[in-house]
Order: sequence, then C-alpha cells, then structure tokens
Amino acid sequence: MTDTPPPQKPYCVLAEPCQHTLEEKRSLFHTYLFPIRNREEALAQVETLRQEQPGASHYCWAYILGPADQPQNQAFSDDGEPSGTAGKPMLNVLTQRGASDCLAVIVRIFGGVKLGAGGLVRAYGGAVSRALDNAQWREVTPTTPISVAVDFAHEERLRHQLQQDEITLCGVDYRQQVWLHIAVPLGEQQRLESRVRELTSGQYQWQPSGRHRLD
Repeated sequence: MTDTPPPQKPYCVLAEPCQHTLEEKRSLFHTYLFPIRNREEALAQVETLRQEQPGASHYCWAYILGPADQPQNQAFSDDGEPSGTAGKPMLNVLTQRGASDCLAVIVRIFGGVKLGAGGLVRAYGGAVSRALDNAQWREVTPTTPISVAVDFAHEERLRHQLQQDEITLCGVDYRQQVWLHIAVPLGEQQRLESRVRELTSGQYQWQPSGRHRLD
C-alpha cells in the first residue's frame, strides 16, 4: 500500500453501528455498518457475523480507513458473488456518501431467484445506501502523534499544560526521562512545542511518531 499524507481537515465517521435489511426478489440483504480503526478490526467484525449467522449465501464487505475522500486504505470482497457485483459497488457507495473509517458487511440470504449481474450491483449498492440513510455521524479531528521527552521534574507541569490545551495523552514511558505520547491536532504542533520549550527551558525532545485522529 502506498502511504498517503495525513488528512488536513475534520471528517465524519459513524457514531455507532447500524443495520438495515433490504429484500430483493425474495433474497434478504442484511446490511451492517461499523466504525473501524484498522483492517484487523474490520475482518474480525466480518468473522463475527459469519459465526453469528451461519449458513448464509454470502458475506460480502467493503471498508474505508481514513477520510473517504483521502483514504489511507480500502478493500472489498465479493465472497463468491460474481466478480465486481458486490464488494465494489458497496465500496463505491461508501466513497460517494463520505463514510469514513467505515466497514459495510452484507449477509445475503438467497431467496431462490437469480438477480443477474446488474441486479446484484443495484441490490448491494442500494442496501448500503439504505443503511447509510439510518446512520448517525460524529466529527473527528485529524491529529499527529508526537512523543515528548522531559525530565521528571517537568512531568507534572507538562501534564497540566496538556490538560489545559485539551491535548490527548495516549501513553507514558518512564526511562532516563519521561516520554509522553500525545495526539496533537494538526496546526497546533508549533504552538504546543513552543509551550513545551518554555516549560522546560529548552530541555526536551520532540519526535513525530505516526498518525492518529482525535474523536
């Protein structure tokens, strides 16, 4: 996968999972939408549905990680349906509707009537679209993960500053210095580092450490 730059503006994700069932020529398309953080979480949700609803005809899925207009990763599966008739139209709908950090799974119960390729594309895409109509959304702010190392004498003051600035503290490591791992909203790095420099009289380390988002 080619790495993509971090998102530059707030975007919307599902506030909670939701579900919708579409019936098409006696086939049932049970659609489930889940907010996700990574591929492993997405595949685990698919496997859970397989175990909870054994014997279905197909378990098709698609997901987008990151903002829908600038995805960090995306994937889909037709799970035995004709190629291009299930997962891809599901992914297209997620993209068109701006469903960021979202997994869609459709558990199909075959009703005995074949829909044809065009009918399957319309059914799978329509099922996801109907489910999205019922979804609740919330905004998330992209952040940059930073690791800051300070002397033990400065830890309490720095923690207080982070709390005042509403900066999320993701973890702490105690070594020769205290390493605080934080999620800094984009555009706030320079201002926060200046505060850290003042608090510590310049005795600190500041290291980017990956990519996060702030809910």
